[in-house]
Amino acid sequence: MYNLLNKRLHNIETNNINALLRDSKTGLEKESLRVDTKGHIAQTEHPKVLGSALKNPWITTDYAEALLELITPPCDRGYKSLDFLQEVESFVYQQLGDELLWTSSMPCIIRGEDDIKIAEYGDSTGGKMKHVYRQGLAWRYGKMMQVIAGIHFNHSIGKNFWAAYQQTEHQQNCTEQDFINQSYMGMIRNIQRYGWLIPYLFGSSPAICKTFLSGVPKLDSMKIYNKNTYYEPWGTSLRMGDIGYTNRKESKAGIKANYDTIEGYIDSLHHAINTPHAPYEKIGVKVDGEYRQLNANLLQIENEYYSTVRPKQILDCFEKPIDALSARGIRYVELRSVDINPFHPAGITHKQLFFLEVFMLFCLLQQSPKIDKKEQQEIDENQSLVAHFGRKPNLELRYNNKKCTLKSWGSELLEAMMPVAELLNKVHTDTCYVSALKHQMELIDHPELTSSARVLDELMSNHKSYFDFAQSQSDEHRRYFLERELSEASRKKFTQQAEQSILEQQKVEANDDVNFDSFLKHYFDH
Repeated sequence: MYNLLNKRLHNIETNNINALLRDSKTGLEKESLRVDTKGHIAQTEHPKVLGSALKNPWITTDYAEALLELITPPCDRGYKSLDFLQEVESFVYQQLGDELLWTSSMPCIIRGEDDIKIAEYGDSTGGKMKHVYRQGLAWRYGKMMQVIAGIHFNHSIGKNFWAAYQQTEHQQNCTEQDFINQSYMGMIRNIQRYGWLIPYLFGSSPAICKTFLSGVPKLDSMKIYNKNTYYEPWGTSLRMGDIGYTNRKESKAGIKANYDTIEGYIDSLHHAINTPHAPYEKIGVKVDGEYRQLNANLLQIENEYYSTVRPKQILDCFEKPIDALSARGIRYVELRSVDINPFHPAGITHKQLFFLEVFMLFCLLQQSPKIDKKEQQEIDENQSLVAHFGRKPNLELRYNNKKCTLKSWGSELLEAMMPVAELLNKVHTDTCYVSALKHQMELIDHPELTSSARVLDELMSNHKSYFDFAQSQSDEHRRYFLERELSEASRKKFTQQAEQSILEQQKVEANDDVNFDSFLKHYFDH
């Protein structure tokens, strides 16, 4: 089962190429809802003092005007990403006035869809496209699921590692970029295979505010804590479960990305963004002079396809993601299944980041056969089971058409990761990776120590509702960031970037004389 993994680890060590892993990069994206003093989603515009949501590379918005997204640059150590995230969040908080950032993945009080204002990006054609795309999501799926928040973990393997690793793999019959693409796609398949570990270990959303369901009946497995709170007794991450953000409508329409090869992945998404779908045609594209969606195809653009992991390449202006992948291959991998940790001000800890580095490298080096239809069903079922019942004693998952308990499989996987953690300890002359892995092993043996169990324990011991718990944590973290010292150099850096982004947006709008209809036609025709 792990023979190839151990062989690759051995080859990396004996060929003395482990030091090349030092160049691996990690970046973070954290979403957080802005919330008013009464705990409702903020109705205010994106604060101008934070710059242009269209052009600021560190502070932007996601789906809603109130859904902030904080982005770090790629750093050579995960902890440096967290340090930057805390710096930028300190800056944000010190500009927000009475508002706070909701420190939980599941939303605050929302009094219906009218409360959710779709993000605005100005009058340029690019800004309008971003807004119309979000308008299309509202028509297709409703707004509520779009304001679930999470953390995306972006990771790339050291650039100089690849050529040496390719030699140890005896894969000289293809270009280096082809080898990188193949390797990353193997990593992505394994992230899907073993990805249920992430909601189990890091899931922090076992409960929700009743307003999130917006009148839709709760799932039968959910319990009522009080009139305002529903919860799953064994749940880990409702965000990743059946009430979270999924493409259920799309999957019924036949969309499933192909992860066999980068070419297969590109072709499957190209098909989806070019295939009309009758229910979306009924919505209409441009009605009474107003755009409802970018088009009536299965996917408006590639980003509409929800998955727990994506291959990524940096885009050149208005380049399509699949065109960037086709032209330049995979640059990094985006893991999208991490809940916001409500017990840490930044929403993620150093230990979590160290483990994720181990997990990603394990998924790269572990054997990774192609995923057939049967295994894809197992992957989807495992994710749903862990999201809703992950802490249930003797919970059984399926792998290779066999049943096994979560505890036995999880223990086996984490044990297999130990040599990877030891390798990273050597690479960075540190002890943090083995230490982080041992901590996760404890969580497999003691589900009551997981973040999801702690949320329910804290909720039921000290709070009247999920809302009360989440607001209490958010208030605590607000105090932390307001009291946190921000150096004059950091303050100046973030202020200048905000001011520069506004100037850049103004410049784009001043030079933008393209008709929006023509812009969209050109974008989708090329």
